[in-house]
Amino acid sequence: MVEERNLVSALQSPSEKEAAFRVLVSEYKERLYWQIRKIVLDHDDADDVLQNTFIKVFRNIHSFKADSKLYTWMYRIATNEAITFINKKAKRANISSQELKESTIANLESDVYFEGDKIQLQLQKAIATLPEKQQLVFNMKYFEDHTYEELSEILDTSVGGLKSSYHLAVKKITSYLKGNETI
Repeated sequence: MVEERNLVSALQSPSEKEAAFRVLVSEYKERLYWQIRKIVLDHDDADDVLQNTFIKVFRNIHSFKADSKLYTWMYRIATNEAITFINKKAKRANISSQELKESTIANLESDVYFEGDKIQLQLQKAIATLPEKQQLVFNMKYFEDHTYEELSEILDTSVGGLKSSYHLAVKKITSYLKGNETI
């Protein structure tokens, strides 16, 4: 793993920026892809959003102040890009972002990149029923094991609010799964 301070310095140096950016992409593309994929669900959409994220990072790295970790900063950009993408895609289709999510989940079963089983598919369906913020908090806490402090920095929300969102999300998901048991 590359030293973050050195990478940021190289990214902000005109003569080293391109080479440093290749290192950045190599270092962070997989983690950012999966963060985005949890939001947009579709592989091709996740690739598009990932590309947009890296373009924004490249264009705005000069404004990175290092008051947070580089990954946290990029993670916030990726999350915002994914949410914007979903909202634009839903608007183009003239449906709500919730309807878009439900449609995308219905397509997950035939997605060759989805490696989950029935249980994981049910969990994704349950997560899709949550309001957008609860989805984000749940995915980031449950799947990626972020601390509430990290989430607070990424989402610019209080720790107390995040704990409440996560707790509500878990209750709703549990209720959904209990109501959809097929045994």
